Amino acid sequence: MNFTQLHHQSAPLLIANVWDVPSALAAQRAGYQALGTSSAAIADMLGYPDGEGMSFAELRYIVGRIRAATTLPLSVNIESGYAESVGDIVDNVLQLSALGVAGINLEDSHVRDGRRELLDAEHFAKRLQAIREGLATHRVSLFLNARTDPFLLGMPEALSVTLSRASLYASHGADGLFVPCVHHPEDIAALVRQTALPLNVMAVPGLADFATLSELGVRRISMGNAVHSALQTQLNRLLLSLRHQRSFAGVFDDESHR
Repeated sequence: MNFTQLHHQSAPLLIANVWDVPSALAAQRAGYQALGTSSAAIADMLGYPDGEGMSFAELRYIVGRIRAATTLPLSVNIESGYAESVGDIVDNVLQLSALGVAGINLEDSHVRDGRRELLDAEHFAKRLQAIREGLATHRVSLFLNARTDPFLLGMPEALSVTLSRASLYASHGADGLFVPCVHHPEDIAALVRQTALPLNVMAVPGLADFATLSELGVRRISMGNAVHSALQTQLNRLLLSLRHQRSFAGVFDDESHR
């Protein structure tokens, strides 16, 4: 089953969002079907803010190391493209394709001066179309997941804006629709009902369990940087514990150290 087909199974595709080789290998050992990069987690690992704070060269290097170490299909979040011109964005996508990635996420918002804002919908749709045409010219096939951010930005008319953008993006080459921060079941059901694209949701507080999401018609579930954030919290607690307990006993409690 290829990466596109994984979005049309009987149950939603649960993507393991990873940020380095150890996290990718852990997901592979755990039996996940596919990997996705978390741009926020990679940026945090490298000491950058999210929102293209790191360079594309740094992202490409991390992607290359993950691809070299794992066999699972990998989708890469390229944020808004890591470039201003469509031609340069297409070139970035082709570079990732050469590494063997199975898909990309492209966001219809960008961060400027520390603030995230939506891109013009028509402009973004033309960007999607140019990427699709550029890939076709080079006979490259990738799953193009269009991320739209009205819910993430807390817009008052998030559902109607998302539906309008979903229709536009579907007609310009998108293979999937990623809507981070949507979590109310009625909104998810409306998105599934009114777009033909497979719907991708992301881990946020209040999101339903996987069985309910499957019943609602969700086709892909992402973790975002939730797992990375949880692990950082655990690391902070462990380091504080070592400092206060003056002992390494807590480090060796796991069975793997016995």
